[in-house]
Amino acid sequence: MVRYAEPGTVEWVESDGGPLVAVPETVLPFWAGADGDDLASDYDRACEIDGTFGLLPVGDRTALVLGDEPAATCYLPEHGTFVRWCAAETEDELLAAVPDALATADWTDDVRWDVPGPVVLFDSAWPGPHTDRADSLRVTLEPGPYAVRSATVRPGPETWLALVQLRALDGPRT
Repeated sequence: MVRYAEPGTVEWVESDGGPLVAVPETVLPFWAGADGDDLASDYDRACEIDGTFGLLPVGDRTALVLGDEPAATCYLPEHGTFVRWCAAETEDELLAAVPDALATADWTDDVRWDVPGPVVLFDSAWPGPHTDRADSLRVTLEPGPYAVRSATVRPGPETWLALVQLRALDGPRT
């Protein structure tokens, strides 16, 4: 995990250039990353996601791929949002822009994501069983359906961030 400010402030995950993926812990062993015998590895499938996010099957569940930019990403549980650092002078500047960015964002349409519980965010090139050796972040989510939406916001001339927000839906739990 990368920290740009004081320890404990916000933990950021970075990739080596490919997309980040949030895989449910229950199916983490099934994510092969760039490894694998198939013609298209899990990493290849993640790279095919067109846009800011997408869903991919993993085992009997679904992973959330954060596409578009290989930007440093954190999760802010108070906003239920992955924040992607596209441009800002400092972490404080970027995080200070989040509330206004959330309020003014032009959101994409919602996509439903059924989550069995906590997920692990990491570089999609890594195999799931090896995330303990990779830059990764465990995100605690309650089991159930979520509406996922995204937006790219430029709250200032030198500040640009991408948001991927998860909102719990009422309905049957997975």
